[in-house]
Amino acid sequence: MSQLSTRFGQAGRLFRRKLLAGAALSLGLAAIAPGHALADAAHPKIGFSIDDLRLERWAHDRDYFVAAAKKLGATVNVQSADASESRQNAQIENLISRGMDVIVIVPFNGKALGNVINEAKQAGIKVISYDRLILDAPIDAYVSFDNVRVGEMQAQGVVNAQPKGNYYLLGGSPTDNNAKLLREGQMKVLQPLVDKGDIKIVGSQWVQEWSATTALGIMENALTANNNNIQGVVASNDALAGAAIQALQAQGLAGKTAVSGQDADLAAAQRIEAGTQTMTVYKPLKLIASTAAEMAVDLARGKTPNYTSKMNNGAEEVNTILLTPIALTKSNINRLVTDGYFTQAQIDGK
Repeated sequence: MSQLSTRFGQAGRLFRRKLLAGAALSLGLAAIAPGHALADAAHPKIGFSIDDLRLERWAHDRDYFVAAAKKLGATVNVQSADASESRQNAQIENLISRGMDVIVIVPFNGKALGNVINEAKQAGIKVISYDRLILDAPIDAYVSFDNVRVGEMQAQGVVNAQPKGNYYLLGGSPTDNNAKLLREGQMKVLQPLVDKGDIKIVGSQWVQEWSATTALGIMENALTANNNNIQGVVASNDALAGAAIQALQAQGLAGKTAVSGQDADLAAAQRIEAGTQTMTVYKPLKLIASTAAEMAVDLARGKTPNYTSKMNNGAEEVNTILLTPIALTKSNINRLVTDGYFTQAQIDGK
């Protein structure tokens, strides 16, 4: 961060204080920092840096977040890193240079953002970690669903369908802290059953970048190594579930081997209705997106959001809002329709 940028950041913070104290908007501060956007409490500027908009789930988050922020008077600049650590860092630097009041981040690698977040803090910009916790950096807030609980739901869904037998665990990306939290929750359910001898975990693997292509190869190899003798696959999201089911289908096992998921993707809802995927975990994206938008606007305006807890990210105890996920099976998949997330025709593939 240059000395000039630091002066601009200081001017922005001064302007915030004057504006919140009721100072007139015609202070001529543009002359102090030409070309640099100064904070406007009535119309805060929010940056939204997303891991990968190529995944269906994040496109929903973006749309809900932008709509909620606009209703609150904010403008939003959305960036997609397309699963690139270096691109996300560069995009966040760009958002800093464009004078955002708050930057909301879905991290690709939660451990690789320390330097750029320090730059944001030096510029007086608030930082919110969205869905995935940013580690070892001084962030202002975190909003997510209870990911340990999500993992518990995933494992329990598979156990309910196949209470005994061989299980394979398809974990998420090793760069995603949520993947570890999901596994923690999964093992809370599975370990007692392993100890009891009801189930045997015949293999587990993390899937780099949550790649369905990588997961397909992993599952094909797992089936070969175990002579197709796998009764349950605890897949940590719907993309991995779809890959597992593709491998199972090739062996005539789709619908026989229980498979979990997460995110309530349309393809997953269709598979659940068809009986090839056992369950998914629905995290109402409108809820997390609107909560994050409110949080961002509150922070921009100097207000304290209604935090529910704190989460240690390795650097500090981060003010946190954790939301409650919902397990969906064939019996209640219509929740996606009643919530307006999909139409029944979409789920039916019409």
